[in-house]
Order: sequence, then structure tokens, then C-alpha cells
Amino acid sequence: MGTWRLAAWVPFLLIVSCGCGNDKGGPTAPGTEAPRPELGKVEAPGLHNVYRLTETLYSGSSPEGDEGFESLRKLGAKTIISVDGARPDVGRAHKFGLRYVHLPIGYDGVPEGQGKRIAKAVRDLPGAVYVHCHHGKHRGPAAAAVAHLCVDERCGVETALDEMRRAGTDPHYAGLYAAPRDLRRPTREELDRVPDDFPEVAQVAGLAQVMVQIDERWDRLKEARAAGWKVPLAHPDIDPPHEALQLVEQYREALRLLEVDARPEELRRWLAEAEKDAEGLEAALRGRAGVGVEAAWKKAGAACTRCHAGHRDLPRRR
Repeated sequence: MGTWRLAAWVPFLLIVSCGCGNDKGGPTAPGTEAPRPELGKVEAPGLHNVYRLTETLYSGSSPEGDEGFESLRKLGAKTIISVDGARPDVGRAHKFGLRYVHLPIGYDGVPEGQGKRIAKAVRDLPGAVYVHCHHGKHRGPAAAAVAHLCVDERCGVETALDEMRRAGTDPHYAGLYAAPRDLRRPTREELDRVPDDFPEVAQVAGLAQVMVQIDERWDRLKEARAAGWKVPLAHPDIDPPHEALQLVEQYREALRLLEVDARPEELRRWLAEAEKDAEGLEAALRGRAGVGVEAAWKKAGAACTRCHAGHRDLPRRR
């Protein structure tokens, strides 16, 4: 899926008073950014890192237990959009009269098609909308910022980026920050054509698929190593520290898979160690570790090899 290119204001955009939801309101002058309403951090039991982007759009962490869903209900939420890979707690949401929409994204960006689906859900589904990832710091704020930018002509790119910074989105997630910067704002007609069959639980990658993605990150890191830990001339899209960061997140996602929970404890321990060692490699590549890059590389590679030998490379028990 292609990245989005920021285009000039399109006169047929949906006009909403608060930027999202199904409120009614008048337009503002093309190309201008209206003053934002009172925005800021929201403290609510069972929720973390919650921020209000508009009167009807929030971003934050996944709700924790009845307390979190009750807090969402009190905030006026009717729709919850999860961009996290984990299975949403749909049953608990229904208990509190809330609808779940599951539109997961990765840490490498917001694909154009998925971004439009998130924006259409924010635009068309009822009540205040709460967009969340796991901790509410990276993917959730990025998806919410993209949706805000898509459905509110008064929201500019810098506003969207500020919303991400305010939530604590790490600037090292280059793909997430590129999403609003490269956005070509869709017209109302384009959003109208986006399918509205929003799933409550989406199909997500299993352990085998995640491991394929981990292997791909390792291959890209090997190319960076061959280039002296610099951007390879033949692959200018490979940024070594960013590749290591993506590797960290892949291990983290693997640890949260239900099928991993069903595997031996040893696998979970090794994955956790691999995540920690990948963090060490990223830190070394950014020059903030006490060890050299090569030492960190070998340590991270050893963790990967150990896990493969103990699990991946063994014949499957029948």
C-alpha cells in the first residue's frame, strides 16, 4: 500500500464541528486551522495515557476490566477502535453497551487503505470514538491523528503531529510519524466508497507469520551490518536503528499471541530475552549503550539461534 501525499484542501470534504463523530457544524475557511477545543490528558480508572483530540475523539490504552469499559461509557464513548494486534474484549464491551471495531496496524506506519477504514469508522459510527493500541503511546495516537486529519478539514498536519507527540509517540517510529506527514486527505466521496463492514475481531498474524517478519528484519539488519552499520547504498530504505526497533516490536507482539501462551514457558522466556537483546542492539546503534554494536549484534543473534534450536527447528510433535 502506498504512502499518502498531502494534497491541497478539497472543497467536498466532510464538515464536522468537532472533527469527528456525527455532530453537525459549519465550515471554516479553506486552508486555515480552527482553534482547538479544550484538549488534554484525561484521567479515568482502568485507562492509561488517554487524550482527547476533539470533543468526540479520544486515544489511549486498551481498557482494563470492567473499570476501563465503565470509564469509556462515562466519557460518552459508543465505539471503540482497536488498532492493536491482540484480540479485543468484545464480550465485556457489549456488557457496557459499546461496539468494538478491530483494525490493527503495525509499528511501521498506517497503510493507506487501513487509514481510510479507521477514518470512516470515526466519521460514521455513533457516539464518541475511542482509538487504542496496547499502551496508548504509539500506534493508537498515530491512527487517531490520521483519522482526525482525514475527517476534519480544520486539522492541519502539525496539529496531528502534536497530538502524537503529546501522547508520547516515540519519534524513532519513523513510519508512524510519516503517516500524517504524507497523508493525502481523502474526499467525502472517497470515504463513502470505503467498505463499512467493520470487524469486531480481525484475523491477525499467527506465530509462524510473525517469525517470518522477524526473519525479514534480521535479513535487513544483516545488509546494514555488511554496509558498516550504515544505510546500504543499494537499500536506502534500511535505517539500522529503526530496523532494530521494529525487531523489538515483533518480539513484543509474538509474546502477546494466544498461541504463544499455550506453548511451554521456556519459549516465552526466550522470546522475552530476545526482545531485551534486540533493545540492546537498538541502543547500541543509537550510541546510547555501554557495549559496541558488534557485541550487541552477537548477543541478539545468540538469543535468536537458541530459540530456533529449542523450538522452530524441532520436528512438530503429533
